[in-house]
Amino acid sequence: MTPFELLEPRTMRDAAGLLEAGDASVRPVAGGTAVMLMMKLGVLRPARLVSLRAVEKRYSDISIDTGGALHIGAMVTLSALERSPIIWKEVPVITRTLRTLSNVRVRNVATVGGHLAHADPHMDLPPVLIALGAHISVVNPKGERTLPLEQLHAGYLETTLARSELIAELIVPRQALRRAAYLKCTTRSADDWPALGVAVVLEMNGEGVRDARIVISAATDIPTRLTAAEGILRGARVDDPTLRRAGEAAIAEVDIIGDAHGSAAYKRELLRVYLARAVRAALAGDEATK
Repeated sequence: MTPFELLEPRTMRDAAGLLEAGDASVRPVAGGTAVMLMMKLGVLRPARLVSLRAVEKRYSDISIDTGGALHIGAMVTLSALERSPIIWKEVPVITRTLRTLSNVRVRNVATVGGHLAHADPHMDLPPVLIALGAHISVVNPKGERTLPLEQLHAGYLETTLARSELIAELIVPRQALRRAAYLKCTTRSADDWPALGVAVVLEMNGEGVRDARIVISAATDIPTRLTAAEGILRGARVDDPTLRRAGEAAIAEVDIIGDAHGSAAYKRELLRVYLARAVRAALAGDEATK
């Protein structure tokens, strides 16, 4: 690696201020699992790293507000998120997703904010969180703003954040009786990058679907909602013909891309199969939120 200067501001806003000049050689770092790897490979050569490890402790907390929404600080590690009894009680689909997200060594260091900001389309948490209707709070030198998580990713390793903006908090709304599931298909070990990830959140009305949110990853350049497939499920009873129509609609509405984990044709077939499986997994209650 090339030499670099390390700065450790004490507040999230101060950290954002150090990025404000727009110097491309200055980069923020949280857990560092992605940034340090990219530096070792020579993909990144920052002259200065702004470490977030010394910022306010509240950004390492997990809490629930009076309305039932979860507030997850950007500096919470993925392991802390996985072990949190609050997360397990309110949104167990997140806990189950984390168990096959990379490996425990990475989860012990990687942070929620860094995971989301890295914007690799193969990551497991973004499709789950988008399906759950999550928002993020973003800090800049002048204040804060909130945006839906589905508006964060702009392309491969690209976000809509300004250079001087940092993810401060993740907010997951109360799920009540919604049912959720996340399924991934990997071509190697269970904790590898997926060839396809499918997240489903259903709100039921008796035996019919009142509302549905479906998000895929790894087969598109950003986590992508399948609005046409959602529309087919909404107001319908879940049966084989409905799931077949939803699968065909999903394939028609997105541009599937191939990569080292599978060709575009292979991923289209995976989407047909895994969309139906994810819907049925949510209905079965194995991944249901409480």
